Amino acid sequence: MLEELIKRGLERGWLLEPEAKDLCRNYGLSVGEWIVVRDLDDLKSAVEELGFPLVMKIVSPDVLHKSDVGGVILNIDSEEKAISSFEKIKEIAKKGGYRLDGVLVERMAPQGVETIIGAKMDPQFGPVLMFGLGGIFVEVFKDVSFRVAPIIKEEAMEMITELKAYPILKGIRGRKPSDINSLAEALVKISNIMIELPQISEIDLNPTIAYDVGYKIVDARILLKKGQ
Repeated sequence: MLEELIKRGLERGWLLEPEAKDLCRNYGLSVGEWIVVRDLDDLKSAVEELGFPLVMKIVSPDVLHKSDVGGVILNIDSEEKAISSFEKIKEIAKKGGYRLDGVLVERMAPQGVETIIGAKMDPQFGPVLMFGLGGIFVEVFKDVSFRVAPIIKEEAMEMITELKAYPILKGIRGRKPSDINSLAEALVKISNIMIELPQISEIDLNPTIAYDVGYKIVDARILLKKGQ
């Protein structure tokens, strides 16, 4: 399954979000619950299975950055909104001339501490891992840590604890501490992916939401090396 998934992705140079999340799940990473729907009957079944609130995203081989085309709709809390959001995404695809493989319907993740987990194939160092907190900490303070893969869990823990914003993960002002142990395990799994799948050039799991128990990968983007 994994080989076929990579083979399909190499043709376009990246994985569709459901493919990227399938790959993550294959490596034991925690991803959300989602269903790709293609018509209203599929949608109604998905809504019954997943419940509310939901997020819906365009799935197209022509759209890498979904938000840029308006292809992400959040906080869907009724069947009526689900249907209108589905039709809106179909219209976006039609107007943009994008091929539509379906619409990803996913149960919205509860609030937690937003983090970013990433990896990139560097021409000098090889596979490099990145970890940081999301939002203002990345955009303003550039508060991220790096390691060259492969890493072991102790190195992953160092990546987390050396952040300036680490006290937020540790728990401040009455907040429960985040499950740092599970985040470290996720970093090791990403390290394994980069070592075992040399076809991958970049991984961006943003956001990965940390909880007091576990974490959830909300969005996954995986780029591949064309011609591999």
